[in-house]
Amino acid sequence: MIRSCLRAAPLGLALLLASTAPAALAQQASTTPPALPAPLPAIPEARDVAYPGVITLDVDATNLAQHIFAVKETIPVTQAGPMTLFFPEWLPGNHGPVGPIAQLAGIEITANGQRVQWVRDTLHPFAYHVVVPAGATALNITLQHLSPTTGNQGRITMTPEMLNIQWEKMLLYPAGHWSRNITVQPTVKFPAGWQFGTALEPETKAGDVQTFKPVNLEVLIDSPVFAGVHYRQIDLDPGGRSPVRANIVADKADSLNATDEQIQILRNLVAQMDRLYGARHFDHYDFLIAMTDKLGGIGLEHHRSSENSVDPAFFTGWDTHLSDRDLLSHEMNHSWDGKWRRPADQYVPNFNSPLQNSLLWVYEGQTQYYGQVIAARSGLLSKQQAMDALAMTAATFDTRVGREWRAMQDTTNDPIISQRQPKGWLSWQRDEDYYSEGQLIWLDVDTTIREKTGGRKSLDDFARAFYGVQDGSYTPAPYTFEDVVAALNGVVANDWATFLRTRLDADGPEARAPLDGLARGGWRLAYSDKPTDYMKTLYSELKRNDFTYSLGFQTGEGNKIRSVQWNGLAFKSGLAAGMEIVAVNGQAASAERLTEAVTAAKDPSTPITLIVKDDEQYRTVVFDYHDGLRYPRLERIPDTPDRLGDILTPRRR
Repeated sequence: MIRSCLRAAPLGLALLLASTAPAALAQQASTTPPALPAPLPAIPEARDVAYPGVITLDVDATNLAQHIFAVKETIPVTQAGPMTLFFPEWLPGNHGPVGPIAQLAGIEITANGQRVQWVRDTLHPFAYHVVVPAGATALNITLQHLSPTTGNQGRITMTPEMLNIQWEKMLLYPAGHWSRNITVQPTVKFPAGWQFGTALEPETKAGDVQTFKPVNLEVLIDSPVFAGVHYRQIDLDPGGRSPVRANIVADKADSLNATDEQIQILRNLVAQMDRLYGARHFDHYDFLIAMTDKLGGIGLEHHRSSENSVDPAFFTGWDTHLSDRDLLSHEMNHSWDGKWRRPADQYVPNFNSPLQNSLLWVYEGQTQYYGQVIAARSGLLSKQQAMDALAMTAATFDTRVGREWRAMQDTTNDPIISQRQPKGWLSWQRDEDYYSEGQLIWLDVDTTIREKTGGRKSLDDFARAFYGVQDGSYTPAPYTFEDVVAALNGVVANDWATFLRTRLDADGPEARAPLDGLARGGWRLAYSDKPTDYMKTLYSELKRNDFTYSLGFQTGEGNKIRSVQWNGLAFKSGLAAGMEIVAVNGQAASAERLTEAVTAAKDPSTPITLIVKDDEQYRTVVFDYHDGLRYPRLERIPDTPDRLGDILTPRRR
């Protein structure tokens, strides 16, 4: 660069530059960071040894208008030379490599006042290589986490009324160590007067600046923060063995107005969890609850807390808002299932070590099962609502034709393959089916145990033996498929390995949904021409209209088609998600008119005629369908034990 400038410069300027070049170069040399070696050094393997010193992490969360978290971080160092820093990539509970690295910006690193150059590893782009200069005792890092400002940029984590600090989005950490061996002390500057909830322990407070006690990196990332201008904390276990609290933030103060009955239901949730497991693997537990239309939606488990985004009318619209009812029970269940007892292939050294998801049908599927069971036992859902929800799940997977080519076990890879992006043909592509199809498998297990033992034992006995031991232990206890089978055999002898693998690995034209648990529970899937009260209320809240089991599609707002059943009538008529129904039998489209048309078409001489808009194209679609409306419900099987009813009944001890 200097040479080319001299060639292009006039003679006087060239002489001036030449006369000052040695001094300028000497000054530049004193501030130029040490060069990174070429090729770049290998990323060090994680070792189970302590990282020296304590990392400090200071987050300024006051720039609400621009949704910017400003971060200062100090990482102690003990020797000069190459060093690799990680941005967390594989995030617990997300089950995939989804760390939002694109929201990280403004990275500047200095040591002893000297700029330290960083270079991204091109094979591992979540890794940053630096060279620590001689004599340095710490790396000082500034950066920003840029919360999305609109939903199409990603999940919004800051609004004028509340914020969600997720530590993994706003730090770098040293490679070469297990995350449990890296100690971090976080500090947050909150907007003036805001209150917060977190599983972290406060240490000192100066105005709106809160410093928390040092924790290891694994605990830190497992301990997010909700904060807001409208805040309420509710004690959910008064006088209990360890605190359990609901920390609630809201868009508006009115959303915080829980009734005594609603508070008692949340307390029932805690009591029913205790009666299920017996042991607690936390010294305190904090529900972080955002009642919001503005902060991005979330339901994410942690060992001593959970992040839960619910409708602003969760309390105030209790009778008409059902979509979030089992969220709190699902996420709290993970404290035992997923966080304490953890699949062995997810017990990895740090947040840049790939996770394997082979046991998510336990981690998430069994949690989906108990999330709804405990919701019913506690009163978050009535027994009838839980049964109606189960009917919808059973119908969904009874018609999940994607099992013809893809086994449920393979869907445990979906968080890595799809990274939770929307799909156009869900019934054929499949998705993270290990959640709700896993729920059906665990109902099958539960009713099998009850049948084999004459009702003396149940899946609750497995839960207590597998999760409800070592009371007070917080150290993760990894498990394998073989451990699950052994624990089930400890409850009642059976060929559980074959039982499970048959349901997990089944695919092909003859494969069927695992609905045996329903029949063994005393119920079967049936259809009627009217939705259940639960389905009607839920779909009114979600603004959905379901014709899946008649015409083969579901609509949403504006008569837009949300989904089409693969190989159903709508599919064979050329319809797809995203198209808009503009007319039904010659009249402007509405859900009511479509419902009336399907009912009228029970007369074999009456077709159903739709005009459909696909981008700028219009076409007419005629359905020769005459079987009327069909909505799923459960129907009692006469003269059989009502094991499902027993499962949903609250435990008294």
